[in-house]
Amino acid sequence: MLCAGKKSYFAAAVCIITVTSMLAVSYLRLQRLSLQPKVIQEGRRCRGRIANSTITALKGNKTFIISPYFDDRESKVTRLIGIVHHVDVKQLYCWFCCQPNGKIYVSKAKINIHSDRFGFPYGAADIVCLEPENCDPTHVSIHHSPHGNIDQLPRFEIKNRKAEAFSVDFTVCISAMFGNYNNVLQFIQSMEMYKILGVQKVVIYKNNCSHLMEKVLKFYIEEGTVEIIPWPINSHLRVSSKWHFTQDGTHIGYYGQITALNDCIYRNMERSKFVVLNDADEIILPLKHPNWKTMMNSLQEQNPGTSVFLFENHIFPETISSHMFNISSWNTVPGVNILQHVYREPDRKDVINPRKMIVDPRKVIQTSVHSVLSAYGNSANVPMDVALIYHCRKALQRDLPREFLIRDTTLWRYNSSLIMNVNKVLSQTILQAQK
Repeated sequence: MLCAGKKSYFAAAVCIITVTSMLAVSYLRLQRLSLQPKVIQEGRRCRGRIANSTITALKGNKTFIISPYFDDRESKVTRLIGIVHHVDVKQLYCWFCCQPNGKIYVSKAKINIHSDRFGFPYGAADIVCLEPENCDPTHVSIHHSPHGNIDQLPRFEIKNRKAEAFSVDFTVCISAMFGNYNNVLQFIQSMEMYKILGVQKVVIYKNNCSHLMEKVLKFYIEEGTVEIIPWPINSHLRVSSKWHFTQDGTHIGYYGQITALNDCIYRNMERSKFVVLNDADEIILPLKHPNWKTMMNSLQEQNPGTSVFLFENHIFPETISSHMFNISSWNTVPGVNILQHVYREPDRKDVINPRKMIVDPRKVIQTSVHSVLSAYGNSANVPMDVALIYHCRKALQRDLPREFLIRDTTLWRYNSSLIMNVNKVLSQTILQAQK
């Protein structure tokens, strides 16, 4: 009897597992079917206003579209980088117009709000739609309903439709420049250090900066190094200059930094071998290699299957100076002279130093500021004896006496090239205007 009872329990368990599995498969199949594009109109020409702004507000829907990107790493989808209200936005639909047959398809979107929202009501989001099978749409519109008039909806160009050969090895993404930014000397020094280390492109999401800084940006744009992405986020949302929600009525933190970083990764996915995510006052300094290319070749060789490399941040307080490299012609330029700041703060007990990243953009799905949230491949922490982030800013350990700081002159390895290059930029921008 006991044996028979055990067999009955086993059979019942197998039955329950089988039914549950069948229901789960059916549910997933129905979910996928609900996301499949459906033809709603035929024989039309694709019309509608082409959206040209970096940030486009959807009408009355607490949704802001940055840009759509083609993504076929898992299935053929359009992935829109956007900003949405984490509670109020429930449903969105992609409207694809396929030429030359003029069929209009509507796909129900998956809305993936990034987990690193830090308490703010608005957050970075991926709005993902399956594309029609027999169509490679060039544009997409977004609507809160599967019904309506496509002519009334803004149209967004879908980027990354065609794979291209890499035009550069390293692109630095800086987000976001705000607060009437005027740290001119340090910015030029960072730019010239990036170039010495192997960077060919710097993408800056610019909210605002000083008039003097505009002159410097103009120089780098004309040189071909800098690409400016206008970032008027405060025209749409109440922004905070802090990273965590402070109950002050703001909508989004740090001028939408996380959204800009994600957009920058997708924007450079097909044109840059690596994307570097750091701020303008941060430089990844290699200790064992002369530049980033040899460093990354070595790191990839040692870490097969790794797509995200994280570098430890170290503070070099701008209040502690060396007497070296006090260059008189630089004293009239606003900003910090990083060559004079070679004392770094020691590690703090029980405090983990934040990290910034060099990533393979084709392997990243979602990123935050100090780590990726979702990616194909592994992440690796780069040892401090290989490289560290030189971060010259206000001290974090303000009361620490000078003798407790660590003298680190790694930056001085590059002093000759850096001084020459900075002087060249200053002579063609700021010093020229002062004559």
